[in-house]
Amino acid sequence: MVREVSVGNAVFGGNRPLVLIAGPCVIEEESLTLRIAEFLKKLTGELGIGLVFKASFDKANRTSVEAFRGPGMTEGLKILARIKREFNVPVVSDIHDIAQIAEAAEVLDILQIPAFLSRQTDLLLAAAATGKTVNIKKGQFLAPWDMKNAVGKIEATGNRNILLTERGASFGYNNLVVDMRSFPIMRETGCPVVFDATHSVQLPGGAGTSSGGQRQFVGALSRAAVAAGIDGLFWECHENPEVARCDGPNSLYLKDLKGMLQEILAIDALVKAKGGAP
Repeated sequence: MVREVSVGNAVFGGNRPLVLIAGPCVIEEESLTLRIAEFLKKLTGELGIGLVFKASFDKANRTSVEAFRGPGMTEGLKILARIKREFNVPVVSDIHDIAQIAEAAEVLDILQIPAFLSRQTDLLLAAAATGKTVNIKKGQFLAPWDMKNAVGKIEATGNRNILLTERGASFGYNNLVVDMRSFPIMRETGCPVVFDATHSVQLPGGAGTSSGGQRQFVGALSRAAVAAGIDGLFWECHENPEVARCDGPNSLYLKDLKGMLQEILAIDALVKAKGGAP
């Protein structure tokens, strides 16, 4: 059985209902970020599911040096702290360097390890030492069974609050694919598994100086992943993805979330009623 990992009022794993991790790719401006958080809080309340709000304070792995990275750690953490306080939701953001961890851990409920850094031992150990939940995104270059080694690094510190996130595997140039076998394989570690559906339809670097994306496939992949057995779903969303300053092509419109989630939660309920997928 996959163990339970509690993050604020959200509980991943243990055959619990699906938890949604959602928000904009990056903090663009405070007012927009607050509106998105308010929308998500209301929506998940109506649907009766847990929410973790996500937004990056710094996107350190943008395609171009001229790409918008966010407000930076100090300002970004202030905004995330406000969202956490005003909407009573746990928050998650990426960390890219050991030097960021202490300050980030004062605000964040989940420290997220970006996929490209999923093998960085010192970063994993330092994040784990905070005692916070650590969400490790599986590198696009890793097999799902390789993630047991990342889990072992975190558990070596005594921290068992671990989430593993699938976000697609590199398949040729500027393309990602999702192997549905990865969900039961990664759940064999005992850790709850999350599916990052919106990054899985990303076309890395596919737009030349930025990444492209195929948001039209997010729903189908999300439904398939829930049927395969997952504990959380990760979606990037925006009021108007066409003008989003990061990952717009693979981000979802807020107006589309409710209908998509209602279909997905029906599948999740069937899977969980049978004790979860193998």
